[in-house]
Amino acid sequence: MNNQNNVTPQINREGFFLNKSGNLEFDRCELVKLAQKYGTPCYIFSENIIRKKCREYVTAFSRRNINFEVIYAGKAFLVKALCSILKEEGLSLDVASGGELYTALSADFPPEKIFFNGNNKSKEEIEFALKEKIGILIVDNEYELEAIEQLAEKLNIKVKIMLRVTPGVDTHTHKNIQTGQVDSKFGISINKVPGFMKEVLSKKHLIYAGIHCHIGSQIFDLSSYVLALEEMVKLIKKIKSLWGIDSPNLDLGGGLGVKYLESDLPPSIEYFVNLIVDTLEKETRKNDIPMPKILIEPGRSIIGEAGITIYTIGAIKEITGLKKYLIVDGGMTDNPRPILYNAKYEAVILDKIDTTSKEIVTIAGKCCESGDILIRDLKLPIASLGDLLVIFSTGAYHYSMSSNYNGLPKPAVVLVNNGKSGLIVKRETYADIVRNDTMPEWFK
Repeated sequence: MNNQNNVTPQINREGFFLNKSGNLEFDRCELVKLAQKYGTPCYIFSENIIRKKCREYVTAFSRRNINFEVIYAGKAFLVKALCSILKEEGLSLDVASGGELYTALSADFPPEKIFFNGNNKSKEEIEFALKEKIGILIVDNEYELEAIEQLAEKLNIKVKIMLRVTPGVDTHTHKNIQTGQVDSKFGISINKVPGFMKEVLSKKHLIYAGIHCHIGSQIFDLSSYVLALEEMVKLIKKIKSLWGIDSPNLDLGGGLGVKYLESDLPPSIEYFVNLIVDTLEKETRKNDIPMPKILIEPGRSIIGEAGITIYTIGAIKEITGLKKYLIVDGGMTDNPRPILYNAKYEAVILDKIDTTSKEIVTIAGKCCESGDILIRDLKLPIASLGDLLVIFSTGAYHYSMSSNYNGLPKPAVVLVNNGKSGLIVKRETYADIVRNDTMPEWFK
């Protein structure tokens, strides 16, 4: 699928191909034609890349001959078509809300392969999950444990639970996507878990199935995973020594980084998996405990580089001697990551890929916010009104975080595969934006 010899150096990315006519293709679909057919802004996802990433995880673990489960983190991007792909690839699914759970079940995703995360599940969400007989609920705090027990008793069922633990490990990533540090809003502090197990084991309707942690997102330095694993194995041993029970599952969450910029060099999935398995084997031997089933929750590293966004340049503003803006027909409503995390991206103008770059520009969105900037100081050929701009690696946390700010309809989402394309999410209309609006009685 990736023919790097035929791609210009600035598009040395998986799935892209410059055909004989000089048109850029993504998973064998010409991007200009996709823009003409589906309009802009538009998210495009490569089915082949998604499947390839899923298989890289499964293959890497399978080669190590251990008990494992790959659980896709739905918060990165979740629609029914993706659920079908994940099911076919044999992955499980992590959801963080009733809405994500409903999406999965609407796609006939097996409920027994669903894990329910989240740090403030409502009673309605918990009851929904219990009635649907999902696989495991991840208990995020002490209050949630009691709520799950009460609802399970009401329904007269037993439910498997895992405890989300805050391991106290910092990561070298943006502070807004760190989750494993001591003062995180997520999880139960690791030093409180051994004592808390008394409460867990006293619940008649709960089945203890192990421990879970997640240390952050977009991580390149994997030493943090080693530290987290060491702490989690020590915790498993302590639980065993205090309560005489094994922790059958150890879930390390996700967080592996992906390539946004040409200079980014994220670790490979195979290297990441081998590091985890090597460390776990070493630590379980050292602590003389049985090897638990290893669970991992990749989201971004499966879907991030599988997605791109196409925009149309609708205005150009040049401030002589200072800055030149290319203003596109989307912005922070379809990609809030730059304004949230100062995230960096790269882009090309579709019909000027072979043109020598000549100027430094800023890619701005159309929202009424000065901070609605998608890319700063990007070197591009001289642009014209109506040019199509493609931003790379927009698969994760773009559609799932999108909004209707300024009354902008959400873009269409298109799946491509070896020259075929099809909608997996329709473009919103203005009618969609007001579909839930209503009037109080005294207005009528």
